[in-house]
Amino acid sequence: MRAITDPGRIYVLVLGGTTEGYDLARALHDAGGVRVVTSLAGRTRQPRLPAGEVRIGGFGGAAALAAFLRERSIFAVVDATHPFAATMGWNAAAACSEAGVPLLRLERPAWLPGAGDRWHEVAEWSDAAELVARAARRVLLAIGRQELAPFAAVDHVWFLIRSLEAPDPMPPFRRAELLLTRGPFRLADERALIAGRRIDTIVCKNSGGTATDAKLTAAREAEIRVVMQRRPQRPELPTVAAVDAALAWLAAL
Repeated sequence: MRAITDPGRIYVLVLGGTTEGYDLARALHDAGGVRVVTSLAGRTRQPRLPAGEVRIGGFGGAAALAAFLRERSIFAVVDATHPFAATMGWNAAAACSEAGVPLLRLERPAWLPGAGDRWHEVAEWSDAAELVARAARRVLLAIGRQELAPFAAVDHVWFLIRSLEAPDPMPPFRRAELLLTRGPFRLADERALIAGRRIDTIVCKNSGGTATDAKLTAAREAEIRVVMQRRPQRPELPTVAAVDAALAWLAAL
């Protein structure tokens, strides 16, 4: 990595919100010699703050992000946003191209089905809602709080809506229970949840990682259905799956 002659300037921007983003910010901050700023989307009211400088809220599109990169003399950008934060990913690619700033994608691998899994992959939540309406009775809806609306019209199905924060406004579900909790989730707890609530279907995103994958193991053991939304398309970028690899990429610039 180039020598930094002005310690008051910021050189690495982490587009964060994931475990990998927090870990990268901590590693850069602890290493010294590099100033790091993490951008968080601001969708959570009280987010966990990463090491270093933090910026909360969107940039306002690719052009505004490019202006930010130039104004703050950003040396490199690491996109460590959630696998489903596709808009930010495309904006980052366009902004970095315009500003001439190197960009790396830090992304955990997607989950893959194994022997005994009963996965049904979908592209859109409307497809998932149709499948649930046809084949489910009691559903663990583990998709967050912002994309619930397609399921609210499925009146004959009972939903356990698991979310970090309460939806605002709450869609008009006829039969639902709201469970506010934060991962990681233990396998024993997921087993108990499925058995205690008599869950026959889990609806979730293919987020990857280990913080929330216990529900998939529990679903396999219970031989229940998992409706899984596929990851959206991302720009073709240099991509790594581990923080150490991202640090090596930065060091080689």
